[in-house]
Amino acid sequence: MNYGPLLFLGILLTLAGSWFGLVLVPNQQLGALQPSVNTNTGAIYPQPIPGEAAQGRELYRSLGCNYCHTQQVRPDGFGSDIQRGWGKRRSVARDYIYQKPVMLGSSRTGPDLTNIGERQPGYDWHYTHLFNPQITSKGSIMPPHAFLFKTQKIGFDGPSTNALKLTGEFAPPAGWEVVPTAEATQLVEYLRSLRSSVDIPEAPLPKSE
Repeated sequence: MNYGPLLFLGILLTLAGSWFGLVLVPNQQLGALQPSVNTNTGAIYPQPIPGEAAQGRELYRSLGCNYCHTQQVRPDGFGSDIQRGWGKRRSVARDYIYQKPVMLGSSRTGPDLTNIGERQPGYDWHYTHLFNPQITSKGSIMPPHAFLFKTQKIGFDGPSTNALKLTGEFAPPAGWEVVPTAEATQLVEYLRSLRSSVDIPEAPLPKSE
């Protein structure tokens, strides 16, 4: 008896079943995810990334920041992400429904950035850190991004409102100032938009929150 056709059919059904269970069904489930609406406040999460932040996201990707920073908070029992303050809850699929491509990352040369917008909400820290990480994080191996800033003469009206507050070896010459370029502003807007401390059904915040 020739078992060839039966063997072929068995292999085909096995591959088809695997594809159905591991690819098609999860894709349909994740593709159907919608933003969560807080019944008490009406707040919607997540929101699409707005203008300058969206441009900053593309710059973040082009600079390769995702090779050294992840954007995923692991659940308790799978690491100390929450204890480190990188996020108040684990990351879930709903967090990423407006992100294409999703930059989960796998290497953590630097800290996770899922919730950096809440950890560091101000502009000054981000600008200074980008200009030279040694100023804000002594010993950091992150390369300076001084090319995202320009040095210019201080105008008659005094220093620019967004001029970096640099001292010591990092200070510009007298009469000059360091200011962020449009690209630096876009990147900082993106980093400040990364906030995930929102209560959602599949990943509620700790009760103490």
